[in-house]
This record gives sequence, structure tokens and C-alpha cells, in this order.
Amino acid sequence: MEEFLNYTFSFGKYQIAVIDLLLILAILVFARIVIWIVNRIILTGYFKRKNLDVGRQFAIRQIVMYLIWAFTVFAILEMLGVATAVMAGLAAFLVGIGLGLQDVFKDLASGIIILIEGTADVGDMIEIDGQPAIVREIGLRTSVVETRDQVSFLIPNSRLVMDAVINWSHNEPVRRFNVKVGVAYGSDVEKVTQLLLQAAAEHPKVLKKPAPTVLFEDFGNSSLDFNLYFHSNELFGIPRVRSEIRYSINRLFKENNIEIPFPQRDLWIRNAVQLEK
Repeated sequence: MEEFLNYTFSFGKYQIAVIDLLLILAILVFARIVIWIVNRIILTGYFKRKNLDVGRQFAIRQIVMYLIWAFTVFAILEMLGVATAVMAGLAAFLVGIGLGLQDVFKDLASGIIILIEGTADVGDMIEIDGQPAIVREIGLRTSVVETRDQVSFLIPNSRLVMDAVINWSHNEPVRRFNVKVGVAYGSDVEKVTQLLLQAAAEHPKVLKKPAPTVLFEDFGNSSLDFNLYFHSNELFGIPRVRSEIRYSINRLFKENNIEIPFPQRDLWIRNAVQLEK
């Protein structure tokens, strides 16, 4: 039996005994058991206490699994006495591929940062490049967001960390919006202000506090320009809210004979006599 356990296999300049193979197998089985215990017992309890979303749970499990397997492989190489040589060669190899895969590593690092800091969670409403979207999935390297048009985009995690991203779910879920409108010259500006405030007050998605306000912003080329400002917590559906307020404004203006002008130009002819000829 001892002779069998000490029997060696040769691989170039390296030799490995049967007992070493059995030890490697034992280490791999032990690592698999550790991963099972960590996933099923330790992490499951942690996730329940922290109430983490599925995306972050998956990312944490992946990170833990990679770390355990990396430690296992290094332990096996150290046992075989080849860790130093392998690590030296691996370092040179990583320098080479690191230059080509730096964006991938950047996204992976960003995924870990999101995981640790909780800057974004599944279900959060964010605004990226001025486009509102809901986070549907968070992976280790990429995340999936869905726009108002129900179009899903796969974006690198580095954008969620490095770009100017607004997470409305982490802020006060109330934002100020506006609706612009122009009325004809000669209109009663006080009446216009009253009707604009009425249109906002009638909408159920417009908050009473802070109260809506109206600004007489400018004397336009063909209209008196007003801006109706209001607050709402309907962040994702605000285009519909604005549309319904515009419908109300149009109805109220018609009922009160307030004209919404169209662009027009006055043409002055210096020599009308020559034009008649």
C-alpha cells in the first residue's frame, strides 16, 4: 500500500506521487464543501438579515466562490512546490492581458464597488445621460436597465460608478417639473396664471406641497411665454402627467377665450407702388 501511495508520475521536470493526487482530490472536495456551507448557511442567513436583492446575492456568491477556488488552487500549487514559479509566470501573463482587458477589470471592480456600497439596487430608478431607467439586474460586470419605452439596455458597471448617474430611489422621491405655454399678446396675464394653476391643481399626481407656481418668463416673438412649475413623485411616468396637464390647459384656455398663438411675421414693403406694377 505504501509503495502504491509513493508511486510517482513524471511531468517534465515535475513529479507527483499518488498520495499527492489523493491530497489534491481531498482539498478540492473540502473546497466544494466549504462553498456549499458558505452559500447555503452563512450567506443565506446574511441575505435574509440584509434583505438584499437577487442581483446582489448572485454577485456576492460569485465573488466568494472565486476567492475560495483561487485560494484552493494556490494551496495545491504550494503543496506541489510550484507556486513560486507559477506565480512569477502568472504575473508576467497578467501584465500582458491586463492591458487588453483593462475595461473588463474596471467593470468587475465597479461591480464589486456597487455590491459593497449599495449605490444601486434592483428596482431603483436612475437617470443616466438624462434618460430615466429602472435597474432590472445587477451582475458582476454588467447591469440591465429598462427605459420608459420598455427597452432593456446592458450597460457596464463602470458607468454606474464613474458617470454622473442620479439615483432617484436614494433621494427624496419628489422632483420639480415644468410645462411651458405661450399665449397671444393682449391676453389677461392674471387670468392665464390662474388657469395654469387650476390645471395643475386638478391633476392627482401634482403635489399640493410644495405648491405649483407660474412664472411669466418672456415676451416672445409672437407670444407671452409662461412656465408652470409643479412637484410630483411620479418620476417614471412624468411624460403622461405633463401630457394630461397640457390637455387641461388647452381646455381651460378654450373655455376662457385665451388664445394660444402660432408663429407669425409682419412683412413691411418699402415701395408698394413698384410691387403693384
